[in-house]
Amino acid sequence: MQSFLTNWGNASLTSLGFFWMAMWAFVLGYIVSSCIQVFVTRERMKQAMGKAGARSVGLATFSGFISSSCSFAALATSKSLFKKGAGLVPSLAFLLSSTNLVIELGIIIAIFLSWQFVVGEYIGGILLILLMWVLVKLTLPDSWEKQARERMGEDEEQHETEDWKKLITSREGWQRVASQYFMEWGMVWRDVTFGFTVAGIISAFVPQSFFTTLFVGAGGDNDPAFWQVLLQTLVGPLAAFLTFIGSMGNIPLASLLLANGVSFAGIMAFIFSDLVVFPVLRINAKYYGWTMALYILGVFLVALVAASLLLHYGFGLAGMLPEGGTRQTVEPMERFKIDYTLFLNVAFLVITGVLVWLKSKASAHAMHHEHEQDEHQHDDQAQEHQGHEHEHEHEHMSQPSLGDRLLTGLAYVSLAWLAGGAIVSLLGGATG
Repeated sequence: MQSFLTNWGNASLTSLGFFWMAMWAFVLGYIVSSCIQVFVTRERMKQAMGKAGARSVGLATFSGFISSSCSFAALATSKSLFKKGAGLVPSLAFLLSSTNLVIELGIIIAIFLSWQFVVGEYIGGILLILLMWVLVKLTLPDSWEKQARERMGEDEEQHETEDWKKLITSREGWQRVASQYFMEWGMVWRDVTFGFTVAGIISAFVPQSFFTTLFVGAGGDNDPAFWQVLLQTLVGPLAAFLTFIGSMGNIPLASLLLANGVSFAGIMAFIFSDLVVFPVLRINAKYYGWTMALYILGVFLVALVAASLLLHYGFGLAGMLPEGGTRQTVEPMERFKIDYTLFLNVAFLVITGVLVWLKSKASAHAMHHEHEQDEHQHDDQAQEHQGHEHEHEHEHMSQPSLGDRLLTGLAYVSLAWLAGGAIVSLLGGATG
């Protein structure tokens, strides 16, 4: 019983620590996404990223490089780009760039792994984008992209004629950003909560040997056969599916794989696989529909396996393959130490507080405006009838599915698990 309580406390602290490490990136990513939704017009986006040309893909890649490293936040921003008129390839290029080419990810990889993995991450990120571009160009039916774009809707056309320069300097503009920001959080908080909780549980309760046995040939010959490297590369996405915690949070587990002799290709495939797990698939299905979401999943899988193999044998020819060795894992409480993460989180929590204030002001204004409309509503019965039809249609579309209700329940159970584990850990520390 005592062992279970100890593991429960460690699991909860690990989950909370992973989220603490990534929280500022979440906030930054959703702010960027919300600003794109509010300030960038559809026509401007079409001009900048409307086609899969070198300029638009390059711009999307650079935008991802300076954006968030959190896959959930990157998904929201990528969706915003596509909704505003960007082509699918530039939108996916942004998504791949923002989860593989960001600076903070390279720093974490350098801490937990080695310089070879830092180089592999950035070269591999570019390879992923190029391979994705080729695959989409060769395989994507035009009708699928059209259907996905129609699914997004045209709900922001009323703002197309507004001057974004005036809007960005107005309170109204930033109130819209605040409202959009919390809408983005509302779409994915359950996936985030459940995903991070599962990651902590696996980290604390599942033996380390479980992961290494998934990778055939790990810990054996330093020069594994091609079929072993290929199999480890294919298993990488499976291991990521079982341990999903985001593009930064999975790096400590990647160091565990390195310590147990998993090949460079297998580890890189594991790191690249943060966008081919079920929570991401589910969010993409919300955005694009299941057909396009499964297509994107398939493209990413093929691209990451090919990129990982190219990196492995390219580094091998250059004599740059890293050697596996024993590395210490991060203790749960070490993730809460005073460092740059603390200051970034505090800063972005303050920004979130400002957005809360702006949203409250926007809500108060909307309620006042709605009251004024209600006073004149009886003057136009036809308009009222049409409004009720639209309201009923909206209510029907917003009815949660069985999967949504199940995930909501799992998210609340996860919150209870995290709270209980944190209390157990604190009581254990106090009695110890």
